[in-house]
Amino acid sequence: MAADVDRTVPSGHVLVVCTGNVCRSPYIERLLARELADTDIVVSSAGTGALVGAPIDPESVTRLTAAGAHGGGFTARQISREIVAEADLVISATRDHLSSVVPLHPRALRYAFALHDLGDLLAAVSERDVAAAPGANRVAKVAAAAIAKRGVVHPRLADTADVIDPFRRDSSVFDQMTEEIAQSLPTVAAVLRGPAVA
Repeated sequence: MAADVDRTVPSGHVLVVCTGNVCRSPYIERLLARELADTDIVVSSAGTGALVGAPIDPESVTRLTAAGAHGGGFTARQISREIVAEADLVISATRDHLSSVVPLHPRALRYAFALHDLGDLLAAVSERDVAAAPGANRVAKVAAAAIAKRGVVHPRLADTADVIDPFRRDSSVFDQMTEEIAQSLPTVAAVLRGPAVA
């Protein structure tokens, strides 16, 4: 029963990371937040070389709007140790971004993944795996369940592991970005959301 769900216990915090924090990470952030809108999971983003204070790139906003998500009220921010430490799960646009994330807070090695790698791992995760995983909240348990599959799921090749950076490129590259994100984000969102509450 829905009444049995304790909504006073936070379900966790997802941090999405790219470079400038104006194209890929805010696009993923806002789409994921839309998918998790009826949960209390917090989704935010930051950049490893952020254009601090900038809004989401208009091309990303156009695609967010088309997907039914909101692109307004956003300002880019630079990643920091505190931002990484506050997260229960870090999702990066590329594997290379993790080399900027983990040194800020080495414990993040346990909960930081490139988007496609996370999607591949979570495709092998069951709800039973999540329930049995350690963690203080839903997001932390999902991260731990994904980590447990690292020795089971074969990692994808490097040339298919990253989401393309469309910054200052033409609209076709933004289209490619959205297509690449769509390969993995639905799986991530579904596992974070969990089973429907009757």
